[in-house]
Amino acid sequence: MFLVDSHCHLDCLNYNNKHKDIDDVIAKAAANKVEYILAVATTLPGFVSMKKKIGKRDNVSFSCGIHPLDLNRYSDFDQLACLASSSEVVALGETGLDYHYQSDNAKLQQISFRQHIRIGCQLNKPVIIHTRKAQQDTLEILKEEQIGDCGGVLHCFTEDDNMAKALLDLGLYISFSGIVTFNNVEQIRQAARIVPLDRILIETDAPYLTPVPHRGQENEPAYVRAVAKFLAKLKGVDVEEIARATTQNFCDVFHLTIKRN
Repeated sequence: MFLVDSHCHLDCLNYNNKHKDIDDVIAKAAANKVEYILAVATTLPGFVSMKKKIGKRDNVSFSCGIHPLDLNRYSDFDQLACLASSSEVVALGETGLDYHYQSDNAKLQQISFRQHIRIGCQLNKPVIIHTRKAQQDTLEILKEEQIGDCGGVLHCFTEDDNMAKALLDLGLYISFSGIVTFNNVEQIRQAARIVPLDRILIETDAPYLTPVPHRGQENEPAYVRAVAKFLAKLKGVDVEEIARATTQNFCDVFHLTIKRN
């Protein structure tokens, strides 16, 4: 079995108490058959420091972007384009709209979201999309900016099956995190049931959103296996099939060739 954590804030894990270093995190992941990690940035300075901390590795790639809740800290789209052009960067983001925590700067969020998609199209790199309480605006921007030209994934899906269908119609992939294992999330589980195996990804979003049965602990890439096992049961397939499909989808959307044992 070969699993991929398609969205992890690898630089934000607890290296003081829980992990010795990056190598320790990766070893724990590999022990659970999680063999590849996408390290995702939320700010540009954060991307630079994350890349320096992690270094060049065969089993880690990077995404470069500005989270919608971090726009007031540092937003230079020329620098974004420059940083994202690196061969080690496979995606733009995470970007998108978050009206749940911050709606007073909705216009600024929309501008940033559009810029990420445009740069993604210029570089032929997909976009990692974050959305909360912003379904209509998210879909409108994706359509207007022709997201199909670069492709992408809606990460940490928390919407309903209608949103899932709309995203699939746009050619996007949909990623499920540990949230799908929580109690009282039938809306998310129903969406997971209708997303076909050739369009689904799995992630931790570590150090956040720890899946059952690891609730109460900080999340880490090793725990993406719990998401895979839950989705396998939900969709009535073997976990090996979830692993095969999600790893292939990861390679397809991010234009990667990964050596698998």
